[in-house]
Amino acid sequence: MTITVEPTVTSPAEIDDVAGDVVETSVRTSIPDRDGIPTGPRRTVRSARLDDRYALLGSAAAALALAGLLFGWIAPLTGVIGFVVVAFLSFLAFYALLVSITSDGREVTDRVMTVVLLSAGVILFGALLFVVVFTMIRGWDALTHVNLFFQDMRFAGPLDGLDVGGVAHAIVGTLIQIGIALVISIPLGIVTALFLNEVGGKFARFVRTIVDAMTALPSIVAGLFIYSALIIGLGLERSGFAAALAITVMMLPIIIRASDVVLRLVAGNLREASYALGASKWRTIWHVVLPTARSGLVTAVILGTARGIGETSPVLLTSGITNVMNTNPFDGPMISLPLQVFDFVRSPEPNVIARGFGTAAVLMLLVLTLFAIARVLGGRGPGDLSPRQRRAALARSQRDLVRSEQRAAARRIETTGYGGLGFERADTYTDAAAAAPASTPSQEEPQ
Repeated sequence: MTITVEPTVTSPAEIDDVAGDVVETSVRTSIPDRDGIPTGPRRTVRSARLDDRYALLGSAAAALALAGLLFGWIAPLTGVIGFVVVAFLSFLAFYALLVSITSDGREVTDRVMTVVLLSAGVILFGALLFVVVFTMIRGWDALTHVNLFFQDMRFAGPLDGLDVGGVAHAIVGTLIQIGIALVISIPLGIVTALFLNEVGGKFARFVRTIVDAMTALPSIVAGLFIYSALIIGLGLERSGFAAALAITVMMLPIIIRASDVVLRLVAGNLREASYALGASKWRTIWHVVLPTARSGLVTAVILGTARGIGETSPVLLTSGITNVMNTNPFDGPMISLPLQVFDFVRSPEPNVIARGFGTAAVLMLLVLTLFAIARVLGGRGPGDLSPRQRRAALARSQRDLVRSEQRAAARRIETTGYGGLGFERADTYTDAAAAAPASTPSQEEPQ
């Protein structure tokens, strides 16, 4: 309850005191009564409610029953894939209907989209797991033989067992071709991405258009380009270097686009801070932009490597197939793991097909190993240094401190003569004596 006080002012000096009393008596602060405020039912975020479980189970049962009726009794539908699609769509419809009984439209939309996203994640993970497990099971007989990793197919025929021959020549060829492609594509791709972000202009827009168009370039077109330009046009033979160039054409757009996106995410205030400290543009790029985007650039390189290491048609056109080890990328055909898999699975012999699945498993293990090494080398965030890098940075700081002290001592010697050694210059005394006024003998006071 509010109490209003009407004071009687007898003198002007009492106005301030009376106004303060009025404010204190007319304005009051109180804590609201929480028990009197109506509240709705609160949802438990950490765990699902009982009605959520009932809605999921009921929707799943109704969807399976409806799909079974459609495929078995009502409609002439067949196929496992069709059954799964109809059951999933029916499940979403039934689930939305059951949730709408106790929730509003916004919560229904949220629940349905959550189910869709979780289902998409499960499908993608399941597909990846199926590919890995299927390949490992089919190629397990070949993987159990050590000769698969250390021999080539020079003395192995189609009727020989799995204990003869291997894919060591394909492993070496893959590493050489990907190594050459990375040496070309990494600097060229990152420099192109820096040009698109830091320089800009009309030519940069033209380059970005070309890169976007090359992203969707079929691999067979890249192989035909290198084949017609080098092998037919210049008369060169099929070699690992030609295959590496074709792989580079496929990797380069992926690295440029991914690096372009990463460099755009670097905060502008970091560049402004570097410019405020007097750093030039390229010094800012080298010491600020690239270290900040290092993790994203490693991801871009990994994406490009994943695109290039699995290419088959460009290598088939530019390198050819061989059964012997070849470590010279400029002389003779050099086979890779994807092309070796393609060559093995075309055979009707079961041992050769098993060898092909074993080669595919070796390719997956090689890709995982390369990705793990790339993450260890460049996956740290900006400013996150390893112990070796911290020791190197400390040593550099100490050397910079000693160099700065030596330069400061040299500047003091140049300015003040021997002042840096603790002595004063000789002309200091002369200047001081010349500037001092002549002293006059003081008159003695009479005794």
